[in-house]
Amino acid sequence: MSAKNIVIKDKVPLGQKASFGAGHLVLNLLPGALGVFMFFLLTAFGMSPFLAGLLGGLPRIFDALSDPIMGFITDNTKSRWGRRRPYIFIGAILSGLFFILLWQMDENNSQTYNFWYFLIMSMVFLIGNTMFATPLIGLGYEMTTDYNERTRLMAFSQTVGQVAWMIVPWFWVLIANPDLFADQATGVRQLSVVVGGICIALGLLPAIFCEGLDDSKMENRKEITFKKALSNLKELFQSIILVSKNKPFMKLCAATFLVFNGFQLVASFSYFIIVFYMFNGDYGAAGNWPAWFSTITAVATAFLVIPIVSKIADLFGKRRAFIISTALSIVGYILKWWGFSPENPWLMFMPIPFMAFGLGGLFTLMMSMTADVCDLDELENGMPRREGTFGAIYWWMVKLGQAIALVLGGLVLELVGFDQNAATQTVETMTRLRIADILIPAATAGLAIWVMVSYSLTEERAREIQDKLVERRGKM
Repeated sequence: MSAKNIVIKDKVPLGQKASFGAGHLVLNLLPGALGVFMFFLLTAFGMSPFLAGLLGGLPRIFDALSDPIMGFITDNTKSRWGRRRPYIFIGAILSGLFFILLWQMDENNSQTYNFWYFLIMSMVFLIGNTMFATPLIGLGYEMTTDYNERTRLMAFSQTVGQVAWMIVPWFWVLIANPDLFADQATGVRQLSVVVGGICIALGLLPAIFCEGLDDSKMENRKEITFKKALSNLKELFQSIILVSKNKPFMKLCAATFLVFNGFQLVASFSYFIIVFYMFNGDYGAAGNWPAWFSTITAVATAFLVIPIVSKIADLFGKRRAFIISTALSIVGYILKWWGFSPENPWLMFMPIPFMAFGLGGLFTLMMSMTADVCDLDELENGMPRREGTFGAIYWWMVKLGQAIALVLGGLVLELVGFDQNAATQTVETMTRLRIADILIPAATAGLAIWVMVSYSLTEERAREIQDKLVERRGKM
């Protein structure tokens, strides 16, 4: 239990928390909208499933390469506005504009033309998004040095970020509504303008109002120029190696990969179970139940789970809070067996308060613990601080989990016998699908708990590291 009260200088003002949270809303809204809009590549723009799959996977390879590079650049940047904020400002504008341009396709163009247009624009969009996202994550790690205030900051930002997931499920309904748009392609084009505009407006807030550490006396930063590109590439690899040797950080990455990958792997199964098990393949009868399931999950995560997890972390430490919240999520997964009931659809909301502890606790706590890990890295390896690199590698792990989940999710559907062309599914298929929907995330969550049992960076150790850093280089 924490024995220290927060020092005034380490308390993040509400306005800065709100601005940082607005940035996280953008971080969630862009990929959430992208995931929904990708579905309409098939139905609105006539893209074949194979090509649509390539458009979903190929840009992720590029994204995996660009994140660490951006992390290294922002760690070593020198400017009057700090290391992070200039990139966040420019990246917010580029992310919104490129998202809009990405979806200004004409359904009358050839499939080949639209494929290459979307692929090239996806790469361009990811450059802008990486320029925004990577320094924003790094900025959050350095906005406070207090052990518990870091959790409160991340909890606040994750709560605001969940607003995106309350909205995104309804994009399906809006785009397909003939009373709003003449056709689906028009709906995608026009809604992308709204989403992009909102992301620009909200994304600028952390660049304007949030404050990171004073880096005016930070030593050993590399010169970021084209002439130094090759030597900087070598330094980048060395920095990645140093980060990979940080054992507490590797445990955070492993636990995140397990929890997030397990959840994402079965994320689409709930939709299939609602439609084919609860409503016997009748999409009309299923109606908005899947959208409400996703929205209520986001609401429970934002306003119930995250505040509870933050309080548990204050009382018992971050490691124990993670173990407790992940264990509660396993209870939620098991309750889905009784929650998805054809006799009473309202029971589908019963497991949500428990399930929501999985991702709600995961990102609140892991981002807070990564900030502690950055202190350990400075103690062991000196300047410059590597918040950008740590953030880039951590989120690369998240994206790797998403990519693997896309592949394995389809494989599981095939193994259980799911037939996408059938109007209804067999009883055996749905039973196997429901078992997989429970066992997979429960098993990966259990493995994550096992990984984190030996996590060594406690509150006492984190405060001891802070004291040593202050003694070595003074306050920052």
